[in-house]
Amino acid sequence: MKDLSARYRRHGESLLIEMKLSTLAQLFNSLDPSPFLEKDLDDDAEAYIVDTAREFPPKTSLRLVIHLPHEAIQPDTAESVAQTIHNYFDYKTQIADANLRHKLREGRASLVIGLLFLAACLSARQLVAGLDGGTAGEIVQEGLLISGWVAMWRPIQTFLYDWWPLRNLRTLYYKLSHIKVEIRPSP
Repeated sequence: MKDLSARYRRHGESLLIEMKLSTLAQLFNSLDPSPFLEKDLDDDAEAYIVDTAREFPPKTSLRLVIHLPHEAIQPDTAESVAQTIHNYFDYKTQIADANLRHKLREGRASLVIGLLFLAACLSARQLVAGLDGGTAGEIVQEGLLISGWVAMWRPIQTFLYDWWPLRNLRTLYYKLSHIKVEIRPSP
């Protein structure tokens, strides 16, 4: 497999995520009435930045370079755009943190419910085993055992699989909330 970093230009040790825009407004959500430093990024711009950053291992140093026409660049453009991007991804980090906490809280609640249901099924199974029900009794016993373990599916899924993509996304947003941002005139 070809090295992904060969597709991107470098600046020192950092790989560049480059965007060429005709106006700075293309970077931001046009429906967001917030002041400039609190604006949301345009969905396409955010997706491009996040998807590109996601291609690389978390330790890869990245730099966001925005190419704008010379007339669109003001003396404070780079600083204000960098602050806005940092604020946006800091907000996304906080949302990802909240989602992760919610998922783990949901997992703990599911685990308690699942364990209680499993205990009830195993207890009921013991009661049925005490009766001589023949084949029907065995079917009921096995059904109770299977039902009890199926109830554990949700907490097991949460603690084995569901939490780590949320943690990885949170880590990526945190990294992007500290990314170096440059504004360069379009060639």
